[in-house]
Parts: sequence; structure tokens; C-alpha cells
Amino acid sequence: MIPRFFCPFPLHPGATVELAAEAAHHALKVLRVGAGDTAILFDGRGGQWHATLHPAGKSLRATLTRFEDADAEPALMLTLVQALPTGDKMDLVVQKAVELGVMRIQPVAAKRSVIRLSGERAERRTEHWRNIAIAACEQSGRNRIPAVAPILDLPQYLGIAARENALRFVCAPGVSGSLRKLAVPTAPVVLLVGPEGGFEAGELLAAHAAGFQPIQLGPRVLRTETAGLGAVAAMMALWGDW
Repeated sequence: MIPRFFCPFPLHPGATVELAAEAAHHALKVLRVGAGDTAILFDGRGGQWHATLHPAGKSLRATLTRFEDADAEPALMLTLVQALPTGDKMDLVVQKAVELGVMRIQPVAAKRSVIRLSGERAERRTEHWRNIAIAACEQSGRNRIPAVAPILDLPQYLGIAARENALRFVCAPGVSGSLRKLAVPTAPVVLLVGPEGGFEAGELLAAHAAGFQPIQLGPRVLRTETAGLGAVAAMMALWGDW
């Protein structure tokens, strides 16, 4: 499999670029690339570049040889709004959601969210999740990086969501709504997932007031890191490119 690397700057025909230190280390020490090997580079604007690699000590340069107008983006424009889970579960959610095809990830802090992030800690964590999204694109063949938005409190987010043109769903065990009963959406879709313990009753009422329709994912109660990913996979199977 040809290795893929994201370049955080615009790529142009015939250019020779130097890969970031972390990417170069991974290519040289883990993938063991050598002079003349090929790779694929992408800059997030769509499409990808075939390139020839030129190692030089700890650095690695790549000469762009051919552009390919390749795109692995689904027609379904899906945003995953994930209430902050404990530990490093959000890392898994971001990685797998990007692989599955989400367009945007919005972390929110709910009342039952155990983890609390603000200020510089929140910024560092968000940047960490963005790097996970980039790595997931490199692995999965996506050439556009899904946005990972800054963390918002749930009420703040719901105020924004109420003004957006989108079809909105919230995962809620015990309701009758099912994805199979819904028509294929013609607008972007937003999926809201609660933290461990779920949303409080008042939060669900506020989500309903903001236009979120409750759905359930079968008779079993899923963990927060499973519910959103399961729903995303189901949506891609029903409405996306699966």
C-alpha cells in the first residue's frame, strides 16, 4: 500500500516539498521508505499528488509527479456532535468517525460529562483531535480533512444548531424513532450523542426545542463511544455511499 501524507500547505505541480518532522520520522523509521520510493500527498483541498521520495538524513523530501482528482467524500453531509466522554474515548470517536465519512465533529460539554476542559487545556485537546482526524484521513484515503470544532457547552451549541439548515437527530434509548423509517434526507444531517449516563431530561427537552428528533438504535443500550459510531455507520449504509 502506498503511504499517504498530509501537507499543511498548498501543493503545486512539479514542486519539491519537505515533509513535517513527524511524518518524515514515521516514513523513515516505521515504513522504511528509501530513495525513489513513491508516496501520495494531499493538502486538504481535494485530490491527491503522486510523489517520489528523497531521504536526506532525518529529513524527507517529495517531488510531486502527477495530480489525481480522487475523492472519497460521501454525498451525505454528516456532523457528529459528541458529548465529551471519559478518558481517551474521544480519540477513538474522532478516528473512527473520520474513517466512516463524517464531515464535521463538534465536541460538547453536557451536565453528565465527567471531563471538564477549558482555556488552554481545551485548545490543546482540540488540536490533538484534529491531528487524529488528519491521521485517519491518511489511513482511510480521504483527501479533505473533516473539521473538529472547539468545545462548546451544550446550551451554547443548541442555540447555534437551531439556526442551521439541517436535519437533526439525538440518540435517546427507549423512543420509537428509527432510521429505517425515515426518507433519504436532502439536507445536511446532524447527530447528537450524549455522554456516559446519557443526557438529563432538561437537556433532551432543550434539544427537542432546537429541532432535534429522538432516535433509537435498536433494543440494546449502547455506550457513548459506540452509539454515535453505530449511528454514523447506519446512516452511511442507508443514505451515504455504502
